[in-house]
Amino acid sequence: MIGNLRLAVVLIVLLMATLILMPVQILAVATGFPDPRAIPQFWHRLALRCLGLRIRLRGKLRKTRPLMIAANHVSWADIVVLGALVPASFIAKSDIAEWPLIGILAKLQRSIFVERTERRKAAAQAAQIAQRLQNEDVMVLFAEGTTGDGSSLLPFKSTLFEAPRMVLGEEVESILVQPVSIIYTRMHGIVMSRSERIAASWIGDTDLLPHLLRLLREGGADVEVSFGEPIRFDRQMSRKVVAKKVQDNVAAMMAVSLRDPL
Repeated sequence: MIGNLRLAVVLIVLLMATLILMPVQILAVATGFPDPRAIPQFWHRLALRCLGLRIRLRGKLRKTRPLMIAANHVSWADIVVLGALVPASFIAKSDIAEWPLIGILAKLQRSIFVERTERRKAAAQAAQIAQRLQNEDVMVLFAEGTTGDGSSLLPFKSTLFEAPRMVLGEEVESILVQPVSIIYTRMHGIVMSRSERIAASWIGDTDLLPHLLRLLREGGADVEVSFGEPIRFDRQMSRKVVAKKVQDNVAAMMAVSLRDPL
């Protein structure tokens, strides 16, 4: 009963906030005023509270621009978590653009939609990301290409790491790629077991709606976000080398969060 009441209140609050903020964000995207990065961050911070997610931080976001963030991916909630912390746009799978409401919100956050299986489109997609990086937009890449089980890391796909390389030129000698790890550590203050983290994650083709409704009903999850030391990507480095360095850093930060959560 309490869970259903909480679900109803959260949905009403988020719906009202979305309806109020959406026309303002449409104006911001069209004109640049107000800052189109600010309103989505406000919405994510509100959603974070509504979902009952508590963030525990390690490290800091690097302020230098251009900057790309490369993170592991556990759940759709990762977008709310990182969106609340960073005024960023996301690199998302192309099918998300067609999802009801979520697709509209993703477009209003100026997400870039990519088709990871279409290799012939990779260069054009990387160039689109590079242009946004040149405009000093922080871009978030979930480099595994899918969601994991919350305890282990899948190999990072290097294709879209070509985007920061495209930014390099006479005026830009290097660009930073900051590793970020996301681990859901506690539920209602109790440290999660591996099986509980798997249950809390949103893996592959799992239906979104039941997972969303369960988190809305329960709330009370702690998520640990670790900002690692940025990798400096210059002309002497290949995208595969950078992807591997970032992957190793994310794996190390995940191990710390799993072994000794804040």
